[in-house]
Amino acid sequence: MLLTQFVAKDRFIVAADLALRTVFGAARAARPVPGGAPGGVAHEMSVDQIRHSAGLMRVNHVGEVCAQALYSAQSTFAKNADTRQALTAAAHEEMDHLAWTHERLRELGARPSLLNPLWYAGAFALGAVAARVGDGVSLGFVVETEKQVGAHLASHLAELPEHDARSRAIVAAMKVDEAAHGAHAASLGAVPLPAPVQAAMQFMSKVMTTTAYRI
Repeated sequence: MLLTQFVAKDRFIVAADLALRTVFGAARAARPVPGGAPGGVAHEMSVDQIRHSAGLMRVNHVGEVCAQALYSAQSTFAKNADTRQALTAAAHEEMDHLAWTHERLRELGARPSLLNPLWYAGAFALGAVAARVGDGVSLGFVVETEKQVGAHLASHLAELPEHDARSRAIVAAMKVDEAAHGAHAASLGAVPLPAPVQAAMQFMSKVMTTTAYRI
């Protein structure tokens, strides 16, 4: 019993440390930023195009802030060790996405969302609720989230300026990883979420992306 309490305490310490590093921009990527050598703003891009790229990449960065919160909560409260390990491994790859989008924002002369602490807190709460219901539902939440994120990234690939090769390479690499995370969660026994839950997730995502684009 005492050992279990120590393990649980360690998980909460790790979760708190991750929250601070995620919200305050201390993420480090294990893989290089897609798109080759460090790049700034393409000379062919207009001021409006640069602003649009920055807005889209800010949204993507917020998505990765939320991903870290979700995976942290889900792994903290997971009941099965295999589920916990899979969620932790996915979070490590998502950390690359967080660092990549943060770096691209810097290159575009833009800042992350001012509401990142709020986004993180809300996503952590959702992840905790899903995990407390059960591992199958928690994994189902991952599958649905990654499906929606994949569609969202595909729309950004269509919207990003043609000359913003750096941002496009980052988004394309993220899309591949997200699909793999969703497929892996499904293989571990994810339970499909009810249609009303999926619709609620889509609505919350729309609110987040619309707000994060500007703030």
